[in-house]
Amino acid sequence: MEQARFIIAVALSFLVFLAWDYFYNDKKQATKVEQAAEIEQPVKTGAPESGKAIKLQEKDSYVEPAVKTGAAARVITINTPFYSLTFNEKGAAITSFVLSKYRDNINDDSPNKELIPKEVETGTILAGFAGKSVQGLENALFVSDVDSEIIELKEGNKEIRFYWKSPQGVVIEKKYTVNADTYLIGLAVNIINQSHESIKDKLYVSLNSFYTDKSGAYSFEGPSALINNSLEQVKLKDIEEKNTYSGILKWIAVQDRYFMSAIIPKISLETEMHLNLKDKAYLEAQYINPEKEIHPGAHEQVEYNIFFGPKSMKLLGSLGYDLNKSVNFGWFDFLAKPFLYFMNFLYGFIPNYGVAIILLTVIIKLLFWPLGAKSYKSMNEMKKIQPILAEIKEKYGNDKKRMNEELMGLYKTYKINPMGGCLPMVAQIPVFFALYRMLYETIELRHAPFMFWIQDLSAPDRLFHFNFSIPFMEPPYGIPVLTIIMGATMFIQQKMTPAVGDPTQAKMMMILPFVFTVIFVNFSAGLVLYWLINNILSILQQYIISRKTA
Repeated sequence: MEQARFIIAVALSFLVFLAWDYFYNDKKQATKVEQAAEIEQPVKTGAPESGKAIKLQEKDSYVEPAVKTGAAARVITINTPFYSLTFNEKGAAITSFVLSKYRDNINDDSPNKELIPKEVETGTILAGFAGKSVQGLENALFVSDVDSEIIELKEGNKEIRFYWKSPQGVVIEKKYTVNADTYLIGLAVNIINQSHESIKDKLYVSLNSFYTDKSGAYSFEGPSALINNSLEQVKLKDIEEKNTYSGILKWIAVQDRYFMSAIIPKISLETEMHLNLKDKAYLEAQYINPEKEIHPGAHEQVEYNIFFGPKSMKLLGSLGYDLNKSVNFGWFDFLAKPFLYFMNFLYGFIPNYGVAIILLTVIIKLLFWPLGAKSYKSMNEMKKIQPILAEIKEKYGNDKKRMNEELMGLYKTYKINPMGGCLPMVAQIPVFFALYRMLYETIELRHAPFMFWIQDLSAPDRLFHFNFSIPFMEPPYGIPVLTIIMGATMFIQQKMTPAVGDPTQAKMMMILPFVFTVIFVNFSAGLVLYWLINNILSILQQYIISRKTA
């Protein structure tokens, strides 16, 4: 009976876990850390000598931009080994970022992955002022300093500058530095005040993205930031309640299941991230710099790195800036990340992530083998005394106190711990939840083939595709073979488990395999594979222990 209650509790806790993960973010309250000393960016002041250009850098003098009126904005594309990047002179924005090593879907004719949704018509990496002190910047048409509209960059780096001058005489320069060998892009924003009035405002640079209704259904998707060395993830539905987060910001980002874009200031400052969500779908995440005053004839430069790419722990760790902290697997992140590292380690020897998942499952099962053996041994001992338990319940069914006394005496006589079959299994629950999040979100499994019909371990397994809907199943529709086999192994485990005395509980136990099959039908094949292999190993262990204690 205790075993039945435990398994029912596990099923309910599993459903509660999914509901909690959907409705609430795994928010960690920002802990107080030693505050890094605020390093102010220098404000360059003073008017230039008459007739001389303002020096932006030692070797780069400012060039007066041509006035661009009525002309169409040019589109400039740079192709590198890692991505194809498109700039638009309207806003000097990035309007397309296509990854060369990732496809949009598993189909052979699939285009490469585009990281900027088509709904974001303005593009991203837009600059502005929080107090709107420079008029016209929101709709600015910049002038670029390149002649060619298609640039092939196989090695080295390429600088592209965009200039715009306001009616009052304030010049904004955005200089991008694209490197052929990294996903990081340099960005310098220069403000040259050629007006007759000082500018006192907060410069911001924004990330723009678009989310669907199902974004973040099983994992986090939305804006995040590393504030005071602690990860802050903001659910889209929470932005209405709180849209400004302050502290020492190391970076801000917008994420989906597998990819992210980020703004990384060269110098971490005490500042803030401001979020705007329009129509519950269009997101603007602003990195807002501290307020500066730029006098007439002076200029100010702010430098960043920009990242667009996959949420690969290995890649993000190699780039620095603690970008790898953007990958978080929830409550049991401390377990999930070692599992991920070890799975990738196994993949290094056997380049098949399906096989790596099987080996990882076997190794975890071996580590928990003693606990499992203790659990199954306790279950078998409980099975032996089931007739006596039934007699006690029948005899003292109307006297709960006396019945409990008799049961405790029985357990003491036979040296049985009624919770002995449950507690070892409880210890394995964190492992499952850690693997659930890791196997669902890790980009290594995206479009990773296993064998036969399973060609994408990150997607639900489907044999054949049907053009009609199936209850409880999300598209694509087909036969979830792996999931059905998994449900069958759960049914076998149920048949091997000692029968409970309560008929109601017995019926509930019989439908649990079906319930879990329905739950898993839309889970990724990698997660179903783990659960299937774990079930098979559990059946084997239960059979061995039953033979020994028979």
